[in-house]
Amino acid sequence: MRSLLLIRHGQASFRAADYDRLSAVGEEQSRRLGAWLRASGAVPDLVVVGPRQRHLRTAEECLHAANIDRPLLKLDGLDEVDHEELLSRLRPDLANHELLRAELKQSDDPHRAFQTLFASAVERWTDGKHNHEYTTTWPQFRHNVLQAMHDFAQRDARTIWAFTSGGPIAVIVNAMLEAPVAQTFALSWSLVNTSLTRLRLGKQGASLVTYNAWPHLERSEDQHLVTLR
Repeated sequence: MRSLLLIRHGQASFRAADYDRLSAVGEEQSRRLGAWLRASGAVPDLVVVGPRQRHLRTAEECLHAANIDRPLLKLDGLDEVDHEELLSRLRPDLANHELLRAELKQSDDPHRAFQTLFASAVERWTDGKHNHEYTTTWPQFRHNVLQAMHDFAQRDARTIWAFTSGGPIAVIVNAMLEAPVAQTFALSWSLVNTSLTRLRLGKQGASLVTYNAWPHLERSEDQHLVTLR
């Protein structure tokens, strides 16, 4: 039986000007994941990465810690939603990073404030009423993710690791479970950085084995490494 491991990237730099860089916590999460995979004896035949720097760096840190040397197949279809564009369409007054940072600094809990804003922005994007305003519409994004999944699943590889983001993982699992498309992003909000979602790839299609697991971060002293954003 063939298997696919969907890996969410490590924690990005939430408060930095360049969000796409891994934070120090994100780098440590990625190394912990690699060490755990090495101890488990897992070795991929194919490693796929999304186009973002945080996808690539998570893969590099993880593979180095796992002592695995594999070429990386980059697929744009594993990209995350453009949160900056989505937020600027919802709130034109937050059209750049500095304005958004200033807004979030006014909150006692910037992470929660961002999540509330982002959930509203995603809801607007996916409702289909404003498609003409977006560079990539929700149906196009979903199609791109599922096409990427189809492309690498068709390759001659028994074990695949794919480093991506919460949005693509939610799209793939939602489609596989034939759940309501409108509820796709409800799956993504709880995804932990560097969490593992494991699928079996059979002749009759994919089946879900585990969702959003983080065994490499489960020790009590590692709880500070369990992050959502």
